[in-house]
Amino acid sequence: MINSLNPIQIIATPVYPTSYEDACDRIQAWAQSKTSCYVVAANVHVVMTAYWQRSYQQVINGAALVTPDGMPLVMGLRLLGVKQQQRVYGPDLMLAWCDRAAQAGIPLYLYGGTKLMLDTLQQNLVQRFPGLIIAGTHAPPFRPLTLEEERADRDRIHASGASVVFVGLGCPKQEEWMARQQGKLNAVMVGVGAAFSFHSGEVSQAPRWMMAWGLEWLYRFAMEPARLWRRYLINNPAFLLLFSWQLVRSRRSH
Repeated sequence: MINSLNPIQIIATPVYPTSYEDACDRIQAWAQSKTSCYVVAANVHVVMTAYWQRSYQQVINGAALVTPDGMPLVMGLRLLGVKQQQRVYGPDLMLAWCDRAAQAGIPLYLYGGTKLMLDTLQQNLVQRFPGLIIAGTHAPPFRPLTLEEERADRDRIHASGASVVFVGLGCPKQEEWMARQQGKLNAVMVGVGAAFSFHSGEVSQAPRWMMAWGLEWLYRFAMEPARLWRRYLINNPAFLLLFSWQLVRSRRSH
């Protein structure tokens, strides 16, 4: 049964009260009807990037589904009234969908990363989910694509017969790519960020207890401080301030 709940705004981003089962139900319905749409797994980085960049906010607002990928967003939904909200984490959503796709015989496509990463990822997923159909993979170059290259990538995906495309280009690149393909690519696109790196084994995931306590950011920061310091040391405090103000205003209005 597809959840009919409307999204709840966290700062300026609409986040859906959803679950892995509900998200997979939605993706399956869209895939089977050949709906061209995209799914965003939103964390603090996504919400704050959208807050600073209006064009990116429009990209997020255009998504068919925005899941609470980060624990701060989960806590935000709970504080705004969705008491039982659980995390719907991009890498775990990828695994949940692979399980569903293997049972339903729905082919998928992997777009992003490197060729070596994709080879290992494909092998790992097929081994873990017998019957999973990976119709194709492609690692685009790490530079802006030309219009001709984007068209060639769409043609390649269409020719594969895939109904669902996992996109692992990182934020904000993957969301912007999915938004440009909407209406042109007859598939459901799901942005899963670092999931390709995690499930291929190239990058280690935080322990589950750290995830449960909302401390995954600390683990990732310790692993890649030079790349992630700005994301966590600027975005996280800004998110806390802005959401606290939203919560105060929400309670005053009630």
